[in-house]
Amino acid sequence: MLAPTSRLARHALAGLLTALLAGAACAHGDVTPQAVDTKDLPTLGADWRGENPYRAHQGAVKVGTSAYNQNCARCHGLEAVSGGIAPDLRRLDNDCATQKDEKKKAACVKEMDEFFATTVRRGRTRNGAVYMPPFEAVLNQEAVWAIKAYLETRREKPL
Repeated sequence: MLAPTSRLARHALAGLLTALLAGAACAHGDVTPQAVDTKDLPTLGADWRGENPYRAHQGAVKVGTSAYNQNCARCHGLEAVSGGIAPDLRRLDNDCATQKDEKKKAACVKEMDEFFATTVRRGRTRNGAVYMPPFEAVLNQEAVWAIKAYLETRREKPL
């Protein structure tokens, strides 16, 4: 049997942790990922693509706009304009836009596509802190690439 002070200390600690976690959740609003309806997009299959297959696909841009607003805007900002909480995704491909050589530009875009898809799927942590939750269990490949197609329409420096 626990001594009364030990039980009291554990309850106080549990209360403190609950308050901290509730405060962190409220700071980001409702962070429950939202499912994305991709039934009108071409099916991509189980193997993840290395590049965005929906680049300039208007149907994908429409789906991606909605998916972004439901799942990304609360941290990355409305219309992909960051308010400072998370990276401004309009700048994701900026390094590629300055490439003069077309082969290097294409390689840069492919690398950024892979970085984007991996980040969305697996999330980002640093020193044990979650900076971006993983979305792989919620967003299928079609949804991830549709979001990227939308973001490509919002680029700060067009390719």
